[in-house]
Order: sequence, then C-alpha cells, then structure tokens
Amino acid sequence: MKETVSDLLQSALAALQSEGTLPADQTYTPQVGNTKDKSHGDYACNIALVAAKTAGCPPRKLAEMLIGKLPESSAVVKVEIAGPGFINFFMSTASAFEVVNTILDEAGQFGRNSDGKGEKVQVEFVSANPTGPLHVGHGRGAAIGDCLSRLLEANGYDVTREFYYNDAGAQINNLALSVQARVKGLTPEDASWPEDGYRGDYITDVAKAYLAGDTVTADDREVTASADPEDRTAIQEFAVAYLRREQDLDLKAFGVQFDVYFLESSLYQDGKVEAAVKRLQDNGYTYEDGGAMWLKTTEFGDDKDRVMRKQDGGYTYFLPDVAYHLDKWERGFTTVINEQGADHHSTVTRVRAGLQALNVGIPEGWPDYVLHQMVMVTRSGQEVKISKRAGSYVTIRDLIDEVGRDATRFFLAARRVDSQLTFDIDLARSQTNENPVYYIQYAHARICSVLRKLSAEGVERGLQECAGDLSLLTLDEEKELANQLAKYPELIANSAAQREPHHLTHYLRDLAGQFHTYYNAHKVLIEDTAVRDARISLYLAVRQVIANGLDLLGVNAPEEM
Repeated sequence: MKETVSDLLQSALAALQSEGTLPADQTYTPQVGNTKDKSHGDYACNIALVAAKTAGCPPRKLAEMLIGKLPESSAVVKVEIAGPGFINFFMSTASAFEVVNTILDEAGQFGRNSDGKGEKVQVEFVSANPTGPLHVGHGRGAAIGDCLSRLLEANGYDVTREFYYNDAGAQINNLALSVQARVKGLTPEDASWPEDGYRGDYITDVAKAYLAGDTVTADDREVTASADPEDRTAIQEFAVAYLRREQDLDLKAFGVQFDVYFLESSLYQDGKVEAAVKRLQDNGYTYEDGGAMWLKTTEFGDDKDRVMRKQDGGYTYFLPDVAYHLDKWERGFTTVINEQGADHHSTVTRVRAGLQALNVGIPEGWPDYVLHQMVMVTRSGQEVKISKRAGSYVTIRDLIDEVGRDATRFFLAARRVDSQLTFDIDLARSQTNENPVYYIQYAHARICSVLRKLSAEGVERGLQECAGDLSLLTLDEEKELANQLAKYPELIANSAAQREPHHLTHYLRDLAGQFHTYYNAHKVLIEDTAVRDARISLYLAVRQVIANGLDLLGVNAPEEM
C-alpha cells in the first residue's frame, strides 16, 4: 500500500510541476512511512515540508495543493494535514486486505525481490581458528552471517558464504604442542605442559585419534595419523584436519553451510603474501625501523603506522588479511561483508589502509564490516562460563544440545549486533509466551491446527487458496494484522540493506503477538461460513509470512507443537 500512496503523491507532484507551482527540473521522491498513532491514519509523508522551499510557500499550503491534485483512488478513504505539513493517509478497509491475495499468490516468494540484480556478494563469517570447538561467540557470528546471507539472497543478490581458516601462526603451533604433550601422556596439571597450551578434553580426543592412526577427512583433504609422538609437523597437520572436521560437524548441526573454505596457509604457499608486500614496497608505503618493516597506515586514516613484518621476519596478523582481501577483490567481489566479533574492531582501519596502499582500484571503505558483541550464557540467573569439552568456554554444541537448533539460532540473531547478548538457557527451553521463538512457532502451529479441524469437518482449504469475501473482515484487529503483513517486504529489504537481521526477529514477534490476540478474541470456526472463509484466508496469509520469515532465520515452522 505504500507504493499506492507514493504513486498518488508522484502524480500530484507532477501536476504541480506542470502548472509551475514546483520547478519542473527538480526531482521529488516522497518518503511514505507507517504512522505510529493510528488516529493519524495508516501512512504519512513529509514531502510538503521537503519541497516547500522550492515552491516558495509554507509547507501546510503546499500540502493543501498536493491533496487537491491527488488522483481519485478507492484505496484511500481520507487525507489530512497534520502538524507543520505532514500529509496523513487513511486507507480503505478493502485496500488493506489486498495484501492477503498477494501473499497467497506469491507464497514462498512473498517479500523477495530482484533489487540485487544478481550482483555478487561475499559474506565471510565464523572464520574460527581450527584450534578447538566453536564457542557461543562463533555461534552468534554464524547465526548473524547466515541470516544476513539469506536476507541478501531474498533481495536478489548472488551470495557466496566463505569461512577463512587461520591455520598458520602461533596459535596453530600451540595446538600442535598441546596435542603432542597429550600424546606423550602429559596433562595440563604437569609442570612441563606448554605455557600457552590448550586444556580442554578435546585435546585428549585428538591425541587418542592420532595415536590410533585414525584417518580424518576435512573439507579439502584427508589426513591419516602417523602415530609418531615426535613428529610435530605430522601432529599439527592431523590436529588441524581433526578440528576442522569437528567445527564442520558443529556448523552442520547448526544448519550453516559454506560455499568456500579458504586457508590462510594457502596465501603463503601461493606467494600471495609476498606479492602483497612487494606491491606495498613498490608503491612507497613501507619503511624499515628498529629491524621491522612498517606500513604507512597513517596516510589512510590510522592513528599510527603499523608493523607488518616483525624483527624475527614473521608477519603481523593484519598483513595476510590484506593479501586475503586482495584475493577477494580479484575474485570479482565488489561487495564483501565481514561478520566478525567486536574484538576485530582494531583491524578494520588497518586492513582498509593496506588495501588502499595496494593501489589496485579498491574503493575506500571496502570491505563492509558487521561486528557483533560478546555473548553471556546464563542458567538459573547465573553465568555459565565453561564446558567440559572445551575447558574454558561454552560451545555452540552445548547450546544446541541444551535448547535445540531453532532456539539457539533465533536467540543469537535476536539482538542488535552491536549490543551485548545474554543467552538465557531457561528462557530458551521454556514453552511460554515469554520465549519469542516458541511464541512465533506456536502461532504457525495454531493455524495449522485450525486447518486440521476444518478438514475434519469436511472442508479442505489449499494453503495458497483465498476463499471468502475479504470485505467481510471489518474488525480493527483484522485490519491491523493485514497492515502488519504489508510491512514484511519493506522490512526484508531494509534488514538486508542495513545489515541488521535482528529486525526480522522483532517483526515476527510482533506479528505473532497480533495473531494470538486476534485468535483469542475472535473465533474462526463459526457457523457463518462466509466470514469463516475470509478469516481463514487471513490466517493463511499470516501462516505464510511467519514461515517465510522463519526460513530467513534458518528456523523451522512446525505444524504441531
């Protein structure tokens, strides 16, 4: 319906331009929004305030002229001027329910569009070091990254999901030392345990598998353990493959799959790190000081220059990141979104500075970043800090085992990414209205239950069948439900554009709340079959939008609960 209001205003603006009231060479784009107070109508527009200066008259006067030029429309009952010049539109009841037919016609495609025109977009998320099980922070990144990918696809983008494995550097060396210590029978309590070693029970599992000569299959390789306790290289290769497989199993349990797994080690093997260094040197953005090589990041907005190659000859972590992102650019991704933890905030400026210093045509501000805050897990009001399997943190598998995949995914995506999140295990497990995922799924299941009861009475309704006269829907709650349904396509577009999947969880909670209120107040299986059929049509539209929205969150829409 917003499009209808916008089209009417465009016609009125064009009429005033043709008369000379507004300049003909000016472009006006009415911004139509939902009103917060329904006494002010269904939609409001501030175009009179925006265009008043070019018209040379007060906004209210221009608003009056615009209203006078609005074409006749059966969709609009009344138009009013409010405040300094807002134009408020009151829509007809019949027009409000046009969305029901649209939803049932488009079914699973409702809310989707082709605005992205097939543009390639890469979303990198999770990207955990293969040194242990995925923790809840990785889980939040997985939920946000996958939901964002789904939203972008719903808006017509060609999305590639990518996982970057940091399989090189000090942490991998510590992993090898830890597994080797376990292979030799040491425990974390021993004095000779590696100072920065990993202590979780999973290290024991890796060591046992290595000694047993097991074969593990990771995404791109199959590794058979040599069982030699002195061969640290073999231990490292096996441990990385083993833990990559474990992380992949965790992600599959979470319903997340990737199109590309990219290894940091490949950047060194393929010479891409050295090639990036040479380009930076050739461009004059490096210098030597104190035995280290520095990058002049201050020339690109950083607060100080950064070391890119240390005194021992090893590269700092952001240099391979620069080489990695150059590789992304060369693969043709003009839009790249990195979903990472907030602890990566300091790397954003450095990576972008390094990419600008390469001077290969990468635009400023590329790539995009979505940085999520930490997650605190609670049970019975107390923080849960550790898992036996991991030893020092709560894993994503712990949450899935505790509350299920649906609740885990929903809860981890339900807050603004830049807000800290408290994951209440007791709430996520509860079957109450306070549990948002249960509340939403129950709305879907309730509608399915009504359809089963209707079928038992000998009345079959197709899930995309609009039956009955929708003009018989005259209750305020019915119109409000229809108006809420009509907001869905815009919400999907905005959530993707703003990189904020949490808006979808809030929308579905509101829609479910409106439905439950309506369901409890007004019966649907009534003797008046015409009204019954019209209400069932509205039910089916609500059911479809809930199913569509939950699908974008990677959450099931159950038919029974």
